[in-house]
Amino acid sequence: MDGTLFDRWRRLIAVSDARESRPVFETFTGSELATIPIGEEPDVVAAVGRARRAQLAWSARPAAERAAILERFRALVLTHRDRIMDVVQAETGKARSGAQEEIMDLLLSARYYAKQGPRLLTPRREPGVFPLATKAVVRHQPKGVIGVIAPWNYPVALSVCDAIPALMAGNAVVVKPDSQTPFSVLAVVELLYEAGLPRELFAVVPGAGSVVGAAIVDNCDYLMFTGSTATGRRLAEQCGRRLIGISAELGGKNPMIITRGADLNAVARAAVRACFSNSGQLCMAIERIYVEKAVAEAFTAKFVAAVSAVTLGAAYDFGTDMGSLASADQLKAVAGHVDDAVAKGARVLAGGRARPDLGPYFYEPTVLTGVTDDMDCARAETFGPVVSIYPVADVEEAVARANDTEYGLNASVWAASKREGEAIAARLRCGTVNVDEAYGLGYASIAAPMGGMGVSGIGRRHGHDGLLKYTEPQTVATMRGLSLDPPFGLSNSLWQQAITPVIRLIQALPGR
Repeated sequence: MDGTLFDRWRRLIAVSDARESRPVFETFTGSELATIPIGEEPDVVAAVGRARRAQLAWSARPAAERAAILERFRALVLTHRDRIMDVVQAETGKARSGAQEEIMDLLLSARYYAKQGPRLLTPRREPGVFPLATKAVVRHQPKGVIGVIAPWNYPVALSVCDAIPALMAGNAVVVKPDSQTPFSVLAVVELLYEAGLPRELFAVVPGAGSVVGAAIVDNCDYLMFTGSTATGRRLAEQCGRRLIGISAELGGKNPMIITRGADLNAVARAAVRACFSNSGQLCMAIERIYVEKAVAEAFTAKFVAAVSAVTLGAAYDFGTDMGSLASADQLKAVAGHVDDAVAKGARVLAGGRARPDLGPYFYEPTVLTGVTDDMDCARAETFGPVVSIYPVADVEEAVARANDTEYGLNASVWAASKREGEAIAARLRCGTVNVDEAYGLGYASIAAPMGGMGVSGIGRRHGHDGLLKYTEPQTVATMRGLSLDPPFGLSNSLWQQAITPVIRLIQALPGR
């Protein structure tokens, strides 16, 4: 990639020039791409201060003006999508299709909130306590400065796409990108600035989570976090001490249920995407497949054949199906889960090997059977290209085992009919369920809320919730021609006795 781009993006960082730098590497090869300055606490404090001042003017602008900037940004993303995908692939090692998912998320988010944001933020009238004599109006005030702590696996979708509704709501944003993927975020933020977003309103501060992340939590007015459940717990505690809100999408151990009568050819194809998109480094990826015994053997044969046909490699085009893992730590974790399972009696039906011939962090898409609860991969999130198949007696057992987890993020259901699939979906304890699809349908339904139950998270992104969570509802109640004090000449005792029948009468009115 052109080194001048990295130089240009580096100038967008809200970090003092005096800070030390660290290298950022191309995941496919392990070679250095560029260096990035390492932010410290004073950089965060300064960025938040600038953002807070800029936010006052930004929130005063009409919602339609903010929406227009998002529309211009969307057009710029379309124009520069290939460049964005290049840098995302370079920093993450994902296949081109995975990088394109991030582009689609940007386009969907920007369009939805540009179109719906002004309407959602419009003050709404609610019934006052006394008809005609009182009115109540609910307004949505921006929270102020939103902190976003973003992960490496979807560095754009899980940073800028979360910032878009926050900006639409009138907030400022300070982002800490993952240390591995800062330029993916900067490449997109540059387009926001080009679209007309004030520079001080959106700051990017790279650095260690223990330093920059902690400083963001200590200084922001609301936190959006995507990452591990363990880190999410810690951040929620810190936010709780400050009495600020947090929205967090955390880990998952997502199930797929396949019943007799399902189209096994379609399931096998979709299951490859469900399990191995982004090399399985996706919190919504399927890691457990429960299939009725009557069709388990047939499904397994078709699925293993489909997995064996997956093309694995490093390519900045759409010529491969699956890319690399993101780091040495990811490779070690994935290989550790597979090796532990095999040592305890599991069988590898496909994959199960690292591929150093393709690059330093490649690992084959892997299918296991015979997995038991004493194996590390049975209940803990692998976050890699590993899935286990479990034959079950019937739908009842499938639902029970799917729900037998502390996680509750995503699920996939394939049944003989849409009605049966939807009925099964309603019994699952997770935030999104995809019927006759893997994971993309629920996530891409941008008007519907997306998030987790259990230890898979709190709060929601997307939909009305994804914008209004960044606001404080404010009720403005106005009295017109009436007083709650006793009328002239009436004692307070008699006035208080008269209130109850008046309230009863009001509650009997239509619409009350």
